[in-house]
Amino acid sequence: MDSSDGRRLSVSLIDVLEGGDTKFLVIATHFEALMIRKEYGRVETIRDETHPLRFYAVRYWIDATAAERCHGDPEVQALTAQLYRIARVTHVVNGVRQGDGMRALLDERRARVEADRRSGFDRRVKDVGRREGNRRGVNRRLGPRRTHDRSGEVDLIGAARRARENADAAFSHFKVGAALESGDGTVFTGCNIENATYGLTICAERVAMFKALSEGHRVFTRIAIVADTQAPTPPCGACRQILWEFGGNLEIQLANLTEEKGRHLLKDLLPLPFDARLL
Repeated sequence: MDSSDGRRLSVSLIDVLEGGDTKFLVIATHFEALMIRKEYGRVETIRDETHPLRFYAVRYWIDATAAERCHGDPEVQALTAQLYRIARVTHVVNGVRQGDGMRALLDERRARVEADRRSGFDRRVKDVGRREGNRRGVNRRLGPRRTHDRSGEVDLIGAARRARENADAAFSHFKVGAALESGDGTVFTGCNIENATYGLTICAERVAMFKALSEGHRVFTRIAIVADTQAPTPPCGACRQILWEFGGNLEIQLANLTEEKGRHLLKDLLPLPFDARLL
């Protein structure tokens, strides 16, 4: 891989759901054959020695044009749709660039999902808990937290609860905390920050994502969202779009101050997203 042309290499991290590894290997075999048959390039599928359900797909493209044709191929799209039903795919490297400065090829971590619409939740449900009021001037900088444990052992909900305490919700009194986990285990927290003009208010989820992006992180696995409500508080539409744009098919953990209220994949909360494929 070290000797590969950086403009012709793409790498994806694939976390397969429990019991889906056999089906995944069938899909991977079909994709490898298709790449060769249609002269797009070649692909290697490598299993992570420490995580049996984690794989790396390394694609070596003939050139940028071949990669672009591959992304638009109906057969490839059909295989991709099957893959996203059994795995979480995170784009790691997109090294294919057009020599004339054209935009980078589409990010493959976006799932292809059925064109059905599900009714969402009303984010502005009444906060049934505390009314701590305005905390302007309080030091709310939690900063990123790095952990060397496996992702399943990170107390992401606990981090979101702590971040919530720093929310500036002087107008709605609806405090939300979020904790976003990056691919290397770093956790970035965020809280909602309101503004007297209302339109400049920003949600906890976007605060966490923008903090992570500003520190150079581009690979994410999960986000936890906490509010003091009996019903789960999922991300609003704007946050779903931002999370999808930069995080792909994240796992969404919803909780209140005492218990977890559910887990969802982002593709289920945003089943027909607008993204770079439509530009």
